[in-house]
Amino acid sequence: MVSESFNIEAPDYLSKESEVLIYARQDAQCIDCFQAFLPVHYRYHRPHRKDGDTLIVVNNPDLLMYCDQEFPVLKCWAQSEVAAPCALKSEAICRWNSMQYKSILKNLTLQVPVGLTIHTSLVCSVTLLITILCSTLILVAVFKYGHFSL
Repeated sequence: MVSESFNIEAPDYLSKESEVLIYARQDAQCIDCFQAFLPVHYRYHRPHRKDGDTLIVVNNPDLLMYCDQEFPVLKCWAQSEVAAPCALKSEAICRWNSMQYKSILKNLTLQVPVGLTIHTSLVCSVTLLITILCSTLILVAVFKYGHFSL
């Protein structure tokens, strides 16, 4: 669940940090296990002068658990309560408990390729050329095969 003001197409330098809520499903092969998958979209980054890579740091997530009568075995003490929607398709707000967990990595660092500034004029020229060529081909097809009635 992502806030409505979240723009996935905005470049990195125009984006703000956002919060994503993921509701895990119980794993069919393990009674006490839950799984969640998060698609990652790398934002567009400014081109660099020399190096064609940039580093992105993905912070460890907060693990929240909603404790009710279904989990009587778990000791759900209020370490830190967070207000969040009760379910994926629910507008009701519940109090979730922030759980401590052992992280394998401190933070995940990804290396993402980016463009080089020396290629800017080449990329712009080729893009303009292809746009003009395709527009011309579309106009030729419209005038050759189009039926106009005025």
